[in-house]
Amino acid sequence: MPPALLLRGIRKAYKDVVAVDGLDLEVHSGECFGLLGPNGAGKTTTIEICEGLNVPDTGEVAVLGTTWRAAGKALRQRLGVSLQETQFSEKLTVTETLRLFRSFYLRPRSVDEVLDLVQLREKQHGRVGQLSGGQKQRLALACALVADPELFFLDEPTTGLDPQSRRQLWELIEQVKRAGRTVVLTTHYMDEAERLCDRVAIVDHGRIIALGTPRALISSLGAQHVIEFRLGGAALPAEADLLALDGARNLRRRDQRYLLESAHAHRTIPALLALLGARGLPLEELSTHSATLDDVFLHLTGRQLRDA
Repeated sequence: MPPALLLRGIRKAYKDVVAVDGLDLEVHSGECFGLLGPNGAGKTTTIEICEGLNVPDTGEVAVLGTTWRAAGKALRQRLGVSLQETQFSEKLTVTETLRLFRSFYLRPRSVDEVLDLVQLREKQHGRVGQLSGGQKQRLALACALVADPELFFLDEPTTGLDPQSRRQLWELIEQVKRAGRTVVLTTHYMDEAERLCDRVAIVDHGRIIALGTPRALISSLGAQHVIEFRLGGAALPAEADLLALDGARNLRRRDQRYLLESAHAHRTIPALLALLGARGLPLEELSTHSATLDDVFLHLTGRQLRDA
C-alpha cells in the first residue's frame, strides 16, 4: 500500500520569508500524524500544499498515491479538510450547513449519522451564529466527516478552545483513528500531539528538526524529568557542578531559571539541595515535571514552543 502522503523536497517562499524549506515527509495509511511546532514554523503552508490549496515552488507531493495535477477532482472526493478557521453562514442551521457540504460529494455520509458522531444532535435546528466556539469546531469537523474521507487534514483543530471543548474534540479525532482513517493534524500543543499522534514531526523555520513517535522523541533526551529552579542572589553554581549531580543529563538557562534534565529525579533533587546548602545559595522556587515534547523542542532549539 502506498503512503497516504508523500512529500519530497517541498519549498515555498514568499516575498519576505521562506515558509517551507526543503521538507521531506511520509505519512503511513491509518496513522495519526502530527506536525508540531510554533506559530510561523511553516505547518499551515505545508498542510495547504498537501490539501491542494497552495502550490510549492519546488518539490513533489503525492496524496493517496496520486497527485493534484493528475487527479485533483477525484482527490477532493477522498479528503476531509478542517481549516484553521472556517467561516460558516451564521444564518443557516447546523443541519442546513451539513446538507450543503454533503451535496459536494458523490458518496457522503448521512446528516443524522454525522450529527450523532460530533454530538450536535441537540443543536441540529439551531443557527450557526448561536453556537459556542467548541460547537463551531465540532461543526467544522462534521463538515469534513460528511465526505466519509480516507484522509483527514486538521489544521490547529483546538486553538482557542476551553479545556472541555478540547477534550471533546480529541475524543472525536480518536474515533476517526479507530475507524482506520488517516489523520494529519497541525498543532502547537505538545499534550495534544502526545495524546493523539502515532508519530510527530517537529517543524521549525520550515524544516523538520525531529521525527518519530512522541515516546521515542522524549526518550531521546535521555531524561525522564525536568527540574526547574530559581535561586535568590547573584552567586550561581558552576554548570559543571550541576551536571555532575547524580542523574543529571543536560542543563539550560531560561531568564533567571535553571532547567535541569534528569534521568532520576529522586536522586538529582536531594543532590541539588545538598549542593545549594553547602554553597549557601538560597532556593526561591523549585518544581519538576515529566519530560514532554516541549522539552524536546527546547533541547533542539533553545526555545520553548509557547515562546517561539
